[in-house]
Amino acid sequence: MKEITAWEKVEIARNPKRKTSLDYIENIFDEFIELHGDRNFRDDKAIVGGLARIGKKNYTVIAEQKGRTTKENIERNFGMPNPESYRKAIRLMEQAEKFNRPVITFIDTKGAYPGIEAEERGQGEAIASSMLKMANLKVPIISIVIGEGSSGGALALGVGNKVLMLENAIYSILSPEGYASILWKDSSKVKEAAEKMKLTAKDLYELKVIDKIIKEPKGELEESFIETSKSLKEEIENSIKQFQKMSKEEIVEHRYNKFRNMGEYKIISN
Repeated sequence: MKEITAWEKVEIARNPKRKTSLDYIENIFDEFIELHGDRNFRDDKAIVGGLARIGKKNYTVIAEQKGRTTKENIERNFGMPNPESYRKAIRLMEQAEKFNRPVITFIDTKGAYPGIEAEERGQGEAIASSMLKMANLKVPIISIVIGEGSSGGALALGVGNKVLMLENAIYSILSPEGYASILWKDSSKVKEAAEKMKLTAKDLYELKVIDKIIKEPKGELEESFIETSKSLKEEIENSIKQFQKMSKEEIVEHRYNKFRNMGEYKIISN
C-alpha cells in the first residue's frame, strides 16, 4: 500500500470533518465542567478549559477548539487563540497546581491569532508566559496533538511531561504555505515544503520531539474515532499512574530534562 505523503497528512489534519478537542473530551472523560474567562479581559472561545474526571481521578483540561460551520468558526475565531485564551489557560494551570490535578492539553490550531488587537494585548507575552508556567508546574502535564499544531500558538500548550500525537496529525513551527513563502518566495510549493518540514507524527517521533504516536484505525470515521479515544484514555491513565510515583520536584525536573535533551531523558517508557 502506498504510504501517505506529508502533504496528504496536512490535508487530513485540516479536514473540517476531523474530530475536535471537545469531541475527544466528551469521549475520554466521564464528566467535564467548562470554566470561562481570564479574569482580566474576556472569555476567548478558541481555547476551552475546565475540570474533568475519569473514574475517581480529577483532571484539568485545556484545549484548542475549532468550529465546523462558519458560525462556529467565527465564534471560535477559527481555533486561533487570542492572548486572553492563553491567560485563561495559565489561570487554570495555577488552579490545577493548587488542587494537585494533572493537566491534559489538546493541541489543534493553525497558530495564535495574528491580529493587531491581539498584538496590542500582548500576544507574544501571553504565549511565553504560558510556556513558562507549564515548564514550572508541579503537577504532571500530558500534551496531545490531535490535528493541526502550528507555530507558537500550538507550542504554548505543548510543554508537557509527555507529548502524544495522533497518527494523522501534524506539528510544526509554521504552516507549509508560510514555509514555502519564506524559503522560496512561492507559497504554491506546499507539497515540497511539507516533506522538508518533518511535520508528521512519524518524523517527530524519530526526532524525539514527541513521545508516542497514537494510531488512528482505518475505516468509518466514527468507529475510528471511538477506538482512538479509547487509546488516548488508556494512555492518559497509564501515564498518570506512573507520574504519581514521582515527587513534585521530580515531575518538574523530568519535564525540564525532557526538553533540554529532546526526549533522550526517559523516566516513563514508551
